[in-house]
This record gives sequence, structure tokens and C-alpha cells, in this order.
Amino acid sequence: MWHCFHKRRTRPRCVYLPLSRHFSRATGNTRRPLRVDQSGEITVNGMYRGQVTVLGHDPRVGSLIQETRNQDKRHLEVMNHKLQLQHQVRPTILSDAVKAAGFALRAAMALMSKEAAMACTEAVEAVIGEHYDEEVITEIRRDEWQHLDTAIEHHAQRAPAHTLVGTAVGGGCKIAIELYKRF
Repeated sequence: MWHCFHKRRTRPRCVYLPLSRHFSRATGNTRRPLRVDQSGEITVNGMYRGQVTVLGHDPRVGSLIQETRNQDKRHLEVMNHKLQLQHQVRPTILSDAVKAAGFALRAAMALMSKEAAMACTEAVEAVIGEHYDEEVITEIRRDEWQHLDTAIEHHAQRAPAHTLVGTAVGGGCKIAIELYKRF
């Protein structure tokens, strides 16, 4: 598995290491990060489902959003099968709540405007990217930074109340990460 070491939005430095080298036994120190990563992917999948529901047929961004959603579905599969099942890490007890909250947030933003949906994506992916910067993460981490760049390219910063959206959504993501660690 490729492990990439990044600093914010710079070209990754990648090496190939077997997954088992870093996660051979889930101890207290690795269970929490695995649960947080898996919980984040559950949340993001709910978010993209909401965004696809509203903007999926938009000729400008529909296929792009669906492609991003498909990438995040693969990320969740990695977390579910290779990490959670292989290392017997229980998922967060907040799974159903975060799926619904993620869907509602992203659908509401998409109903406001395409730019508002992209501003939400920008805020979420920035927090996820920073979170993954603190860990040894594979192509998933690279994809998350790519999602951030895509949101910016699609005018996230033109959204009404862009700074407010970024602050509120980013803060919510940080709170969610802390909750995932505990529950």
C-alpha cells in the first residue's frame, strides 16, 4: 500500500509499505485513529449522497460530484473491510446520526447554490486533509486534498457567506473528530 507524507497541498512524498506494517495489531493507540477515519468516511459518504441528490443532474457539476462520491465510497470500503474488520475496531455509535447530519448539511448547501455546496466541500476537505496530515495515510489522503482543490476550482469561494460557511462547517468537523474519538 502506498503511504504518502504531505504538507498542505504540496506534492506528496510516497513510499510503498505493507498495510500490516503500520496496523498489524489494533491497540488502544491505533483503534481510535482507525475509528475516527472510518467515521469520517461514513459522514462524508452521507454528505456526498445529499449533494448528489440535489446537484447530481446539474450538467456543470453532476458527474464531478458523482465521481467524488464514488472515490469516497471506495475510501469507506477500505475503512470497513481492511481496517475495521481486519483489526476488529468497532465503528462509532454515532454512525446513523452522522450519516443523516451529513446528508442534511450537504443537501441544504446544495439547495442554496452550487457554490455553497462547494464551499462546504472545501471546509470539510480542509479539515480532513489536516487530520490525515497527522497520520500515515495512503491514497485516501491525496484524494481528500484533490477534492478540496476541485471545490476551489468550482468557485467555492464565490459562495454567499463563504467565510461563515467555512468556519461553521470546519468547526463542526473538528467537533465530530473529537466525538468520534470518544464514541
